[in-house]
Amino acid sequence: MTLTVLMNAGPWLSVPPPGYGGIENVVATLVPELRRLGVRVVLASVESSTLPVDEKIAVFPDGQFHALQRPYNQVCGVSQAHLSGVVRALHARDDIDLVHDHVEAVGLATLAAMGPDAPPALHTLHWDLAKHPELYGNLDGGDRVRVNGVSASQLARAPEALRAHAVGHVHLATPLAVDADRQASVAKGDHVVILGRINPGKGQDLGARLAHEAGFPLVLAGPVGPYHRPEDLAAAGDEARQNPDVRFFHDHVAPYVDGDRVRWVGTVAGRDRDDLVASARASLFPLRWEEPGGTAVVESLALGTPVVATARGCLPELVEHGRTGLLTGVEEELGDLVLAAGGLEPDECRREAARRFTPARMAQRYLELYERVRQGAAQPLQPA
Repeated sequence: MTLTVLMNAGPWLSVPPPGYGGIENVVATLVPELRRLGVRVVLASVESSTLPVDEKIAVFPDGQFHALQRPYNQVCGVSQAHLSGVVRALHARDDIDLVHDHVEAVGLATLAAMGPDAPPALHTLHWDLAKHPELYGNLDGGDRVRVNGVSASQLARAPEALRAHAVGHVHLATPLAVDADRQASVAKGDHVVILGRINPGKGQDLGARLAHEAGFPLVLAGPVGPYHRPEDLAAAGDEARQNPDVRFFHDHVAPYVDGDRVRWVGTVAGRDRDDLVASARASLFPLRWEEPGGTAVVESLALGTPVVATARGCLPELVEHGRTGLLTGVEEELGDLVLAAGGLEPDECRREAARRFTPARMAQRYLELYERVRQGAAQPLQPA
């Protein structure tokens, strides 16, 4: 019997996204493998999504990410409008075996409120679980709504009520890991890269300062708020400072960006991203928060580039210290570890990625969780 899954990616970006888009990239990585395994996928996203699926549900023609910089009272209806479309579709049809939801907070709340006649649902937790204490601390999804983490460390920090609904964790994957162990070596340059959205939790200001102090060239690759290119941010003027990530960049990162020792190149995607990371001495993650998933971490390993990071969140689960990267609990040690990363073997990074972080492995793990969730709709599950 064919399993039909409604994959709720949300209204913020198309799938796959045009550049940076963590959740949308996860969905774009997972869906093809599920379909290869015989799963029918109904994608709830925006109309401009181009990912091949069996059906698509869309309320908005294009991604609404640009609206996130607006005041709450102007943007609070976006997710709700999207979820209303999902609920209407679920009420109108009886062929959905399971909903796999990726929409922060409102996705979980909506599915839990639908009652016992709705399909079983799995809500993947992609974010910091301290953000919504009232929601997570009082969650009651019955036996029908379950959650999964993207790392064991994430679930370990979850409120008790949320943990009681958990069926396990699934590490993130990357298509780059497929046959990564068979790829030819790439010549390494001197530069170090920090890949990801620029914000205080990612610690780009710390990385930029250490680049000047330790003497290594650093490339910052990622958007600042909704601005994907330096020229776009410059053209936005002072009004852009309404966005907290833009204020953080201007106040704490930009003073170190001199175009020589430290460069900000904006969002880098596709082949340009791969070449930048593969040729780097190391990927640096000077984290100031408990990173839950680490997509950029597994991408770096798949491209043969060791990871240097603060040992927070999922990093100790993904990186083997001394083999595929160097970890520390002391921020000021990161500069020295970057300089030492050249002694690590890129082939070890690629081998580990091919073993642990392929889309096929992630999809198989999700099929196992889907079965647990569907069984749980008939009988209670024990907390994972």
